[in-house]
Amino acid sequence: MVQEDQVLDARGLNCPLPILRTKKALGELTSGQVLKIVATDPGAVKDFEAFSKQTKNPLLEHAEAAGEFVFFIQKA
Repeated sequence: MVQEDQVLDARGLNCPLPILRTKKALGELTSGQVLKIVATDPGAVKDFEAFSKQTKNPLLEHAEAAGEFVFFIQKA
């Protein structure tokens, strides 16, 4: 697994809140740092894939376990 620099708990939040909070959290990181996001919204998978492409912040890894979706995004 990827080593994160910061964790964002977006469990229980529905679109677009996980993306908005991710954008804010990434703004606080420096280039190269990794943000781990934990979400429960099933739509988050496609949302974070699109967010990564649009913002050029690489989606390093994502997984699902026990109804939770975990994403690792690196600040470009």
